[in-house]
Amino acid sequence: MYIIKVKGVAKIPDYVQLRDEHFTLLAYFRVDRPEKSLDKIGLGDKAEHIMGLIKELPFGQIVKLEL
Repeated sequence: MYIIKVKGVAKIPDYVQLRDEHFTLLAYFRVDRPEKSLDKIGLGDKAEHIMGLIKELPFGQIVKLEL
């Protein structure tokens, strides 16, 4: 799975994309509201770990997520 953090502009907030190994979009959510999206794809129990990585992640960089 891969994480991409996208910088928002003006009134558009920052977003995060979670993609699988084929780069299919699994989840797309605001950085400040990840709960529903992570629960929906079955990663609600790993939300704290994922959000820790996202906070350190620079915008526009793709990082492989090992769970």
